[in-house]
Amino acid sequence: MLTIFWESLSGVLVILIMVVCGFVMNECHWFSPQSPQIISKVVTQVALPTYMIATITKQFTTDQLKTLLPDLRYPVISMLILFALSFAVARALAIQKSHLGLFSSMFFNSNTVFIGLPINMALFGAPSVPYVLVYYMANTTFFWTLGVWLIQRDGVHEAKINVKQAVQKIFSPPLLGFIGGVLLVVFKIHLPKFISQTCTYLGSLTIPLSMLFIGIAVSNAGLSRIRFDHDAWGILLGRFLFAPCLMALLVLPSHSMSPLMKQVFILQAAMPVMTNAPVVSRLYHADSSYAAIMVTETTVLSIIVIPILMVLIKTFVY
Repeated sequence: MLTIFWESLSGVLVILIMVVCGFVMNECHWFSPQSPQIISKVVTQVALPTYMIATITKQFTTDQLKTLLPDLRYPVISMLILFALSFAVARALAIQKSHLGLFSSMFFNSNTVFIGLPINMALFGAPSVPYVLVYYMANTTFFWTLGVWLIQRDGVHEAKINVKQAVQKIFSPPLLGFIGGVLLVVFKIHLPKFISQTCTYLGSLTIPLSMLFIGIAVSNAGLSRIRFDHDAWGILLGRFLFAPCLMALLVLPSHSMSPLMKQVFILQAAMPVMTNAPVVSRLYHADSSYAAIMVTETTVLSIIVIPILMVLIKTFVY
């Protein structure tokens, strides 16, 4: 048990050190106000897509990829149940009406890219990436449709789902990179060595830049804003207790899923609040400050939660 805990903690400490570096550098004013946006673009539009191509083409075969998509049902079922559960929790905690949609959106959506992907890569290695992307497909679809609609309900404008915007967000560069890698494997297309190496080098930026981004975001949000009122406890219960427990109940009885996929799905379910939540809240005049605080709080507390969860996962999922 102690060995498992130390292995889990070591993987998280690697990530934590990079986050602290980003935090300290931002506190020392090394970054400008535009830096987070630039880093975000580099990660999502350059590093992640190339990492997907490099990893999928090197690590997986056509038969392995064919087994992935049917298991998309697990995160879909999990998020639908969490969506329904969020309203029960909101009523029990007497969440104010102006926060209800945002509370529900943050309750069932997790940060699968900026935190989920680097953490899984650090803990499980490259073989975990396709499983992360399967979860990401469900998560990002729910956020940019149902999640955004819920946030709009808290704002001043009429709530509606923008199909064009949702499709553009769902088919983001990371997912397109994943699809491109799958097509290369399926059609047995081998990239020239110089392109393959370029994808590998650019893809290697994913983890460090993502962690620096989180450190900067925490610094900008301010640790002093962390609070533990009933709104916060509701989100913390949703992200770190209900979501991973529900996913565990769904995947553990399955005999067709690999242990690695089960571990990745459970860990992805317990990721912090989506970093897009404050941005969307500001766009639709919902309480963006509340969303930013919850992003900061869940991100910081995930440093404590993830090692504990990893011990439980590696003990019971094999």
